[in-house]
Amino acid sequence: MSNILITGVNGFTGRYLAERLAGMGHRVSGLLLEPVDEILPGVTHSYIGDLTDSARMRAVLAEAQPDHVVHLAAIAFVAHGDVEEMYRSNIIGTRMLLGELEDMACKPRSVLVASSANIYGNGRAGMIDETMPPAPANDYGVTKTAVELVCALAKLPVIVTRPFNYTGVGQSNSFLIPKIIDHVRRGAAEIELGNMDIARDFSDVRMVVDAYARLLDAPAAIGGTFNVCSGHATSLHDLIDAVRTVSGHDFTVRTNPAFVRQDEVKALCGSTARIESVIGPLSHIPLSDSLRWMLTA
Repeated sequence: MSNILITGVNGFTGRYLAERLAGMGHRVSGLLLEPVDEILPGVTHSYIGDLTDSARMRAVLAEAQPDHVVHLAAIAFVAHGDVEEMYRSNIIGTRMLLGELEDMACKPRSVLVASSANIYGNGRAGMIDETMPPAPANDYGVTKTAVELVCALAKLPVIVTRPFNYTGVGQSNSFLIPKIIDHVRRGAAEIELGNMDIARDFSDVRMVVDAYARLLDAPAAIGGTFNVCSGHATSLHDLIDAVRTVSGHDFTVRTNPAFVRQDEVKALCGSTARIESVIGPLSHIPLSDSLRWMLTA
């Protein structure tokens, strides 16, 4: 059994990862920015603190004594309205956390940091692998590119992940698939969306956290950067057709110019070759199964 600290444990991914790791027999503690009025399954102890508060982070790490750290805390919504907050949270927060981990007498055996496939930007044809240089097309992608550069400076056993789009029960309706699912569950006849001519590599959050757990347990992952993806791009048109088929509910789609982002990444499809060479085949879940789960939860 290992002590594992997850930052952002109360977020969409953190909740599933905590349960996954606890189910493997690990002792999971979590860092939250603010208290929550609920029990977080799998989490044995929660700490409240801001990553940019050095004194608080030193106290948390001294008590938690993590064998592994998973850094998920970040602003993950691309269209987040406060750019300054995004840069401070994603970049400065990561830099200060890594600095405090470096100063520990007993450093963790691994530190998994979640970056994003948004660093690849637009204009990439075919299958995207980890050798392609960053070319972010939005501020979120810029912050995650900077996070990776910060990780390269750290004298720590870092693992960087680049998750592509993923979804599941509990994800905010600010994101594309939960927004569509919410409209269907309410029986709405119409939904307004932004750019329609996009394609995304969609995965299920349960696959993503399984990959993270396996990377933590793989010594060969240390120092590596890994796409976490399905290896298949689905167009928005095909996604909408899949929702109609799974739900049995028909609806019309209208493009709302207010939702169209000029910096939208047009297409993303990742290669799974590198990650599968280290941890074996990913536990892919068909998109239709994910949609059915979200519709019936």
